[in-house]
Amino acid sequence: MKKVPKKNIEKSSLDLARLISHAALDKMAEDLVVLDVCKLSSFTDYFVIMSGRSTRHVQGLAEAVDGELRTKKLQEGSTEGLQEGRWVLLDYGDVVVHVFYKDERAFYDLEGLWHDAPRIAVEEKTA
Repeated sequence: MKKVPKKNIEKSSLDLARLISHAALDKMAEDLVVLDVCKLSSFTDYFVIMSGRSTRHVQGLAEAVDGELRTKKLQEGSTEGLQEGRWVLLDYGDVVVHVFYKDERAFYDLEGLWHDAPRIAVEEKTA
């Protein structure tokens, strides 16, 4: 069993959502939204939803997020849709990440489906 550094074990699901958001924004994610679904859902605490400009950009965003978490040895997750690059789902348990190609995001309208979920502000990283 791998040992995870103690400082990483103490990350809350909100901290994880913010870390994911910053990794995605560093790669120019568009229209990033964090939804707090912990009172509405039994399977996760937060959705991080974002768009990419192309299928390659969508794939790059998903790979950047996953790479950031692996580098920090925070979470192992499962991935769906990476090959197609239209809608990539990254499941980290307490945080589920949806990376959409613009047209797919409008069609599925997750923000509309989860309209009761409060939005969490993501602060820009300071240097």
